[in-house]
Parts: sequence; structure tokens; C-alpha cells
Amino acid sequence: MSGIPSQGVASGMREAARALLAVLEPEQVRELRAGPDRLDTPELREWTYLPGPRPGLSTEGLDGRQREVVDALLTTAHSAAGAELVRGAIEVERHRRAWAGHPGPDRYWVRLLGDPGGDEPWGWRLNGHHLAVHVLVTAAGVRVTPHFVGAEPARTGNGPRPGLRPLGPEEDLARELITSLGGTARASALFAATPPDDILTRADPFADPGLLPEGLRYDRLAPGQQRLLERLVGRYLDRAPEAYARECWSDAVRRGLGSLSFAWAGGLAPGDRHYYCVRAPDFLIEYDNTQDDGNHAHSVWRHVRHDWGTDLLRGHYTEQHF
Repeated sequence: MSGIPSQGVASGMREAARALLAVLEPEQVRELRAGPDRLDTPELREWTYLPGPRPGLSTEGLDGRQREVVDALLTTAHSAAGAELVRGAIEVERHRRAWAGHPGPDRYWVRLLGDPGGDEPWGWRLNGHHLAVHVLVTAAGVRVTPHFVGAEPARTGNGPRPGLRPLGPEEDLARELITSLGGTARASALFAATPPDDILTRADPFADPGLLPEGLRYDRLAPGQQRLLERLVGRYLDRAPEAYARECWSDAVRRGLGSLSFAWAGGLAPGDRHYYCVRAPDFLIEYDNTQDDGNHAHSVWRHVRHDWGTDLLRGHYTEQHF
């Protein structure tokens, strides 16, 4: 992959965050900076993808220019493909609210942590129903996990864009992999006939791959199946800015792809309720489409060391003591 270096990503985020501060009223800035400002406080690991208000500035009351600036900030945390995915999830949420009789402006909460104009670590997050993006920036790099995207419905049935499936590739690649398996390989990958009702890690503050079933290891797959698993993992890593996605993939290759594993639960046919996960030493991926008779999808990418920028913050605060 080619793309903007991490320093360029951080610079773009800084400019977008400063642009947001410039278009907000003083009271809105106070809401944007809600809560503790120290980036390693445990309270900042509290998150949810369920409906309901969050700390921060609600996008519901923003004017057109302010919403454009928030959208620009959100775009900086993603590759082109990742930005398209997030926009699709937001569009599906609009569809859901209109169908439920609650149309109106988007309802997400933006929160700024630290000073994007200074030299110290800073971050921001955008949270709401079925969307949770968490960003940490230091001089050493950028982190963007936990990263959660959901879609209710998983496939829209009417409206201006019927058949919209933001998470369609995430579902289709995994189904292609599980249905390509046979015999003992499929038996190892299938851990339950009935899928769990939600992702197993839920909104845990710390990612724990041990919560997930072991499944079928990469080194037991045929070459074509290995490429499918690589493409599936890539679909999640490629949500991030390209430089960071490359870093995560390079780390996985260096640790050995043989440590990757894939597990599935539920039916195999399109429309069946199902769940899958991918485990690696440093990260985990989960996807479920089980609620609303298999038309309500959740997906999450977590990183054991990088969630909340823990590794970067540890390095920064350690250096301050020397």
C-alpha cells in the first residue's frame, strides 16, 4: 500500500481539529472538551455503541459549516475506503431513524482531548449509535482503535439507496472463507450452531483475544483460503489511514501469520444469523449479524497494545521522567 506518512496524517488531523475549534461558539467548545483532559485516565476507556448521549459536543445542533468541519475531521482518521464505510454507516443510521419516525440531524458526539496546537499528546473521538472512532496522536504516531461500525439494518430495503450494505464485504469475504472449508477444517472453524447475540468483547475497556474461540489457524488453510483470510483482515485494517494500516499488517507478518485464526458460528447461507472472529497476538476482529433476524450487523477492530493509544502514551510519559 502507498499513502500519506503518519506525520502527514497527524498534521491533517491537527489542522482539522483547529478548524473545528475556530467555527464553534465558546459554549460549544466547552462541550467539545467535556470531561478529564489527561489522556491516560481510566474514564476515557468507557465507551458504547448503543443509542444514547455521550460526553462531548452533539452534532445534532450544529449548523451546516460546523457539520462539514466535523466530517472533515472524521475523514482524517480513515483511508478512502474507511471514510466510505463510515459514511455508509451514518447513512444507514439516518435510514433507521426515518423508518422509526425520528428523522432529523445526525446524533453523534465529538470530544476533544488535549491541545491539537501543542506538542503534548492529544486525541479526539466521535461516538454514537453504531459508530465509535477513537484517535490518539503523539509525535511518535497515530492510533485509531477501538474502531466500531454497525448497521441497522445490515441491508436497507427501501428509500433512495435500497440494498445499501456498508458491511457487505466484511460479511461476504468471511462467508466465502467458511464455505470454502471442508471436513475437519470446517469443523475446527465452526464453534457453535447458534451464534452469540452480539460481539463477545462488547464495550470492554481492554481488548482480550482470549475471550474469543480459537477457531482454525491460518497455517491449516490452503493457499487460496489464506488469501481470503488476509483480505478479510485487510478489510478491517484498511479502515485506518494507510500508513498505520501498513504498520499493523507488517507487525502481523513479523509475528507470523500462522498465529492468525478464524472462527464462525451460526448458519452459512446469506440471511442466516451468524458471527465470526479473527484472533491474532496483537489484535482481534469481531463481526455479528444476529439481531433482527440477521439484518443488524456489528463489527469491531481492537488492538491489544494500541487501543486508546496506550503504547504511545506509555512511551511519552516514560520519556518525560528522563
